[in-house]
Amino acid sequence: MSIKLESVVPFGRSFDEYQLMFNISEDDLSKSILGVGDGPASFNAEMLARGHPVISLDPLYELSAKAIEQRFYQVVDDVIEQVKTTPDNWVWSYHKSPDDLRKNREKALKCFMKDYELGKLQGRYAVGELPNLVGKKDQSYDLALCSHFLFLYSDHFDYIFHQSAIQEMLRVASEIRVFPLVTLSGGYSSYVEPIIQTLRADGFNVGIKNVAYELQRGGSEMLWARHP
Repeated sequence: MSIKLESVVPFGRSFDEYQLMFNISEDDLSKSILGVGDGPASFNAEMLARGHPVISLDPLYELSAKAIEQRFYQVVDDVIEQVKTTPDNWVWSYHKSPDDLRKNREKALKCFMKDYELGKLQGRYAVGELPNLVGKKDQSYDLALCSHFLFLYSDHFDYIFHQSAIQEMLRVASEIRVFPLVTLSGGYSSYVEPIIQTLRADGFNVGIKNVAYELQRGGSEMLWARHP
């Protein structure tokens, strides 16, 4: 097994990582974007600095910045140690080593914390979770992104949850992108193909895109789906 987690870990990714993971173009940056399950990512803060505010949803946002930081440091040592003991399961291209991975996660967390409280007041960080994005109107976003939750935690959340979650994202957004398609154990999620078949049967345009980001070995693909 590549890595074992009891629950979803409060790790966040940077703007650069989002751009690579989701194949975000310059045109995409000007779209209305919803980040689902963003956790302590710095994407929201860095997008605001670029003049493109986005909305991030996560049940974690019930907590204060300090409490989120505490949760991060409760798990980071264990996660990095597991990474170090499974060296063949990781690709050190974007991140150069397990210690560099930790450094980059801490950097994203610090950027997030500086922006978080103000962002909550502005409505850029809101409490919400799949598979029910309560209060979000149909087709209210151009693009919805989900990083390191769906498919990754296939052993924690069943197929019905994944199907409902992706259908809900497509309810609120014209297009969705989900990364990665591998599970925590490093294998390709068994939910991907049946979900693609279901989406196509429902009339959505859907496909898999190889992207220029890989941390878990084999985890360099993104699922995309959009309304016809």
